[in-house]
Amino acid sequence: MKSMMGKVFNKVVQIGDEEIIFSNDTESYKLYHAQDCCESVYIESVVGDLNDLVGAPILMAQESSGYNETEYEDDVNEWTFYKFATIKGYVDVRWEGSSNGYYSTSVDLDHVVK
Repeated sequence: MKSMMGKVFNKVVQIGDEEIIFSNDTESYKLYHAQDCCESVYIESVVGDLNDLVGAPILMAQESSGYNETEYEDDVNEWTFYKFATIKGYVDVRWEGSSNGYYSTSVDLDHVVK
């Protein structure tokens, strides 16, 4: 997440409930989860306007997470918040994940240089 600090993106888009892509002319970042058996991870909500992250440097890029056990003793519910800000505004992205506890529900960030 720290590598996104100070970057200026000309496009930030959400693709379904599976990924968010930040891009400019020279690079892109993809926030997503590579699904595996016996798990489900998706974007539960986006609070704020993704367009506030376009055309101004990223001033904040933070991650926080937590979990709780479900009513089924072998299941785990996890969530991860990604908070982004520019001078134009804030955006909070909440990812929700559930698994049997064996599989990871973490979210990946891929960086691609064009």
